[in-house]
Amino acid sequence: MLTKFFKLRENQTSVKTEIIAGVTTFLTMVYIVVVNPGILSEAGAPFDAVFMATIIATIVGTLWMGLFANYPIAIAPGMGLNAYFAYSVVGGMEISYEVAFGAVFISGILFVILSLTPFRKKLIEAIPSNLKHGITAGIGLFIAFIGLRLTGLVVSHPVNLVALGDLHSPTVLLTLFGLAVTLILMALNVHGALFFGMVGTGVVAYFTGHLSFEKVVALPSMPDAFIFGSPITAITDMFQYGLYAAVFSFLLVTIFDTTGTMIGVAEQAGLMKGKTMPRARQALLADSVATSVGAVFGTSPTSAYIESSSGVAAGGRTGLTNMVVAFLFLIAMFFAPLVGAISGLAAITAPTLIIVGSFMLSSLAKIDWNTFDEAFPAFLIILTMPLTSSIATGIALGFISYPLLKVVRGKWREVHPLVMLFAVLFFIQLAFVPH
Repeated sequence: MLTKFFKLRENQTSVKTEIIAGVTTFLTMVYIVVVNPGILSEAGAPFDAVFMATIIATIVGTLWMGLFANYPIAIAPGMGLNAYFAYSVVGGMEISYEVAFGAVFISGILFVILSLTPFRKKLIEAIPSNLKHGITAGIGLFIAFIGLRLTGLVVSHPVNLVALGDLHSPTVLLTLFGLAVTLILMALNVHGALFFGMVGTGVVAYFTGHLSFEKVVALPSMPDAFIFGSPITAITDMFQYGLYAAVFSFLLVTIFDTTGTMIGVAEQAGLMKGKTMPRARQALLADSVATSVGAVFGTSPTSAYIESSSGVAAGGRTGLTNMVVAFLFLIAMFFAPLVGAISGLAAITAPTLIIVGSFMLSSLAKIDWNTFDEAFPAFLIILTMPLTSSIATGIALGFISYPLLKVVRGKWREVHPLVMLFAVLFFIQLAFVPH
């Protein structure tokens, strides 16, 4: 039955291979159940609720991708967007996490609509590739900086704004240990290096007295649905608090991140048909539906996970890989007490933020640095995201400067009308909406 439903023979794979691939993908991305609740709890969101919402959104998106698109691409709350949610939207705009979850829900619904129409394809094609790469790299720097700051490796300074922290601090030493262990495991190509790095750091923290917990497992409890009130509340809050830029940023980054990751993993697995990705609509719906469901229970936007490439490398070619991933995340529901204790110690999770940030900087190599009017807007995005602690501000400045430079250099025909529209909207947002 499994062979027929997932077309295992057509994809030259087997049940055993798919199970091994699923376990591999799970180990490389399970860190999110620790890191995501830890980041969102910084915004005041209840840890237990976010933990369960993270797993629910992951299971929904991953199952949808496996059952309807038949791809070995897992879905989970995206790194970078969770930090944007906590530090820029909730922290920067001084709104409650409930209101922010409403904005996530609206972006998810918009993503569902776009995934069902040709407009999504036109939107992706309209945005210059250099801006897309700049957004990815900027988010990478942003979350890496958060990892450095949370552990005290980087501290505030009255003159220079930032400075090196106390390298003799137990938290800093533990962070450096975790970073070293994880990097060594990655250099040795160990599948699940990020996860095993957290485990190793947690063991050291436990025996040195920096980590304690009363129990390891517990029966899961479902979080409240519609944590932000109701869909109507979400819409009225968006207008009341001027969350247009936040909604657009959630939507834009999710679309680009998801599309790029899906295409990259599909190419690696040999599932592309020329430049076309079969069942692309079903695949994109997996992410958009998961984002909407996740927001209902209390987590930031989801995204296709590049860690799925590890499962593809292990032989995964079909949605059966995703079935295994979803099942293992279901089991992870029972380990909330242990995850809660681990996530409370930044030294355990920060190395993951730093390393994932470095992965995202690979986009720098794809930017056309030799063309000034292409390079500078991307540079502006990369520079301002970590310095302003705002993904939305970085995107806005990039979109405003891009058409401006093109017009000045007489290349206005290269600017897509949608990009001009976004530039105007972002200018109005920055100039007239209080920050």
